[in-house]
Order: sequence, then C-alpha cells, then structure tokens
Amino acid sequence: MTGTTLKAPWHLWLIGVIAVLFNAIGVFDFTMGMAQGARYLASAGMTPDQIAHYLAMPVWMTAAWAIGVWSAFIASILLLLRRKAAFPVFVLSLAAFLINLLYTYVLTDGGAIMGRSMAITSAVIAILLLFFNWYAQAMGKRGVLR
Repeated sequence: MTGTTLKAPWHLWLIGVIAVLFNAIGVFDFTMGMAQGARYLASAGMTPDQIAHYLAMPVWMTAAWAIGVWSAFIASILLLLRRKAAFPVFVLSLAAFLINLLYTYVLTDGGAIMGRSMAITSAVIAILLLFFNWYAQAMGKRGVLR
C-alpha cells in the first residue's frame, strides 16, 4: 500500500511499551553513571575493579554508550508514534552497542573484569536490540509505520 498506513496492530503497542521501558533502564543507568560516577556504580553492585574499568573508558566509548542508549530509547518512542524513522534509529543503537562489545571484549580485558553476569546481560541486550530492529523494519514494510 503506497501512500497509506495500516491500523496499528495490538502487538505494536505491546512491543513499543516493552521497548520504551527496557531502553529507559539503559538511559537511567547511563545518566546515573555519568551524574554520580563511582557512587552509583557501587550502589549497582559493581566491584572496585569493575568501577575502575568503567571510569577508565575513553571519551569515544562514553559517546558510543550514550548514542546507544539514547537512540534505542528514542527509536522506541518513534515506534510507538508509528514513525518509519524508528528502524534507522534502532540500527544506530545496535551499531553503538556493537562498538561497546568490541571495546569490552576485544580491545580491553573488560569481559574478564565484568564477569559472566555482564556477558549474559550483553547477550540479552543484543537479542532484544536485534528483535526491535527486525520488528521496526517489518512494521515499516507492512505500512504500519509512516
């Protein structure tokens, strides 16, 4: 259907709300980490070595983290607003997350420092980001997003 949009299916609202809530956690974590630093990270249960790893991140990595969490949150809102821009913004968030993984697991010893629980968390985030990307693209192709 060119030039028209379909009625939003019920699952758009379910997935959109889940995406907003999930990605709001990332925004909160980033904002608190930047605002309160080591104090927040310690309150989140991080060890002194994990806190040191986070505090030693280069500026470009902090920028990638910010882009990742904020673009995922914005893309989630765009999905609820039924905007086609949701898909490319989700792609941006996934790209930023992959940079985060590259830094943590390839360029530094962050994987060993952060431990198994962070690896599991990273896997869950990756799966959800891939799903949100796929879903936004599918809804765009179906004409649900405008």
